[in-house]
Amino acid sequence: MFALTKATFPKRQLLAARYLHVAVPRLNQASKSEPKTPDSSYKKRPLSRVAIGGSQDHAKKFAKGNGIEFASWKAVVLLLVAGGAFTWWFAKEKEKLRLQKEVESKRGMGKPMIGGNFTLVDQENRPFTQENLKNDIKKFSILYFGFTHCPDVCPDELDKLGEMLDELKQKDNIELQPLFITCDPARDSPEIIKQYLADFHPAIMGLTGSWEAVKNVCKKFRVYFSTPPDVKPGQDYLVDHSIFFYLMDSEGQFVDVIGKEVDAKGGAERIRKHVETFVPQAEREARKESWLGFLYK
Repeated sequence: MFALTKATFPKRQLLAARYLHVAVPRLNQASKSEPKTPDSSYKKRPLSRVAIGGSQDHAKKFAKGNGIEFASWKAVVLLLVAGGAFTWWFAKEKEKLRLQKEVESKRGMGKPMIGGNFTLVDQENRPFTQENLKNDIKKFSILYFGFTHCPDVCPDELDKLGEMLDELKQKDNIELQPLFITCDPARDSPEIIKQYLADFHPAIMGLTGSWEAVKNVCKKFRVYFSTPPDVKPGQDYLVDHSIFFYLMDSEGQFVDVIGKEVDAKGGAERIRKHVETFVPQAEREARKESWLGFLYK
């Protein structure tokens, strides 16, 4: 029977069986042995610590904390600069908003009381009305009421007006429409006013009119003036009147009043702030309706 079985196996199968009989025990023995430990002499470079293109020394300094300290110091400086810039911007916007609210409150008070419709003529005998105060270039007007025979106050105030005009033009490139309105139409004709204003700033324009027209514009601007009673033609006299500058915006609305006690530099500074913070009425109304409207109420 053994001889029969042996004869039936091919020679190759017999050799394979012998090989497996020897190789399997060896594989089992190798798997039970301890795993090989890696070479500890090789240290992997920490990529997260080395900048692209940097050296190994730079990596060591960064790993010790110098890089982190530098980054922290730089971040602090940037934070301080950004904080300072924001503080400056916020303070500027806060002051601008304060001035806008101040002007709004004066508009609410002054709109029904200061300003209104009037009809006069200028020194060239051309019609001049409240519509001439309005323009699309945001050019403010400044009005002064006086008379050409005024011995001291009017010349001083007109000189101050010229200084304010020069200050605004030279430093801030701001131009105004300066107007001199007479309170003495009986003696101040267009020709007389033109001759009188030739001694002052060339930008100042004179306005006059009939007695009723001048009385009306003075009433609209709440300007007090009076002449002596029973004045004879040709007789010299003085006119008592208010001493104020009235600042009007480019929409013909009252903005501010500047008194005699304010010098030229102070007056120019007040005008500059009003001009820079001016917002057209349509834009003011739009802001009130926006989600930030509570800031403008």
